Amino acid sequence: MSDFVMLTDSSADLSAQMVQQADVEVIPLSFNIQGRTYHNYPDNREMDPALFYDMLRAGELATTAAVNVGEYVQAIEPFLEHGRDVLVLAFSSGLSGTYNSSRLAVEELQEKYPQRKIYTVDTLCASLGQGLLVWLAAQQRKEGKSIEEVRDWVEANKLSLCHQFTVDDLHFLKRGGRISATTAVVGSMLQIKPVLHVDDEGHLINIGKARGRHASLKALVDKMEKTVTEEGKKTVFISHGDCLKDAETVAEMVRQRFGTQDIRINYVGPVIGAHSGPGTLALFYLGTQR
Repeated sequence: MSDFVMLTDSSADLSAQMVQQADVEVIPLSFNIQGRTYHNYPDNREMDPALFYDMLRAGELATTAAVNVGEYVQAIEPFLEHGRDVLVLAFSSGLSGTYNSSRLAVEELQEKYPQRKIYTVDTLCASLGQGLLVWLAAQQRKEGKSIEEVRDWVEANKLSLCHQFTVDDLHFLKRGGRISATTAVVGSMLQIKPVLHVDDEGHLINIGKARGRHASLKALVDKMEKTVTEEGKKTVFISHGDCLKDAETVAEMVRQRFGTQDIRINYVGPVIGAHSGPGTLALFYLGTQR
């Protein structure tokens, strides 16, 4: 097995168990709520996501912060000191400054450790879309691929990582500047649920709408049917903003329609959840195009 370290960040929304299974390192982003800053670790040691979503429902505002250069240097350097190479798979540059921090940290460390290989990739992914890309890259490493081969595989496949999602409350996207105030008010009155995706530049884009919650969940799976590859049917990840029942409904639709056996479900963590809100439901798979 290739002995290099894979490092991602907590916006990949991988559970602690998945992190262990994939054998990856995770650097936490942070979020602030009620005037206090928390780190978003995969094991949720500083705050349970269910409590976080309850606070959002009660009207609390949350802000988030990217990983800075110093935090990346601190996370990567010990591995280099022990003679190991490092591949960083970072949160979409279209949504966060995290990738840019990783790039600056890698440049700094390459000068200090010229004999080591250190690479960073802008995944252009988010939540368990980023998580699924990391998961599949970890499988490539288990098959014995070199650090360059895994890096190139990620670059070649990242735009095939489809992100389809819907939100329950439009006001969170409005606050983040994703939709206009008028759209949010009218949509909420008519029970209009937007269907969105992450585009090739790693931005959130509204691609449709459905009337009512069930219709919006079905719309995600309909979109998947149009773009999923045979390989993509094998492993599907679903993340949710404290709406596990809806996640299980979508998982069942996917199972019935595509025969998928390997479906993993986890929370949309607080860092992304602060912007998408409670009731977010996202579906991730490999497809022909985003």
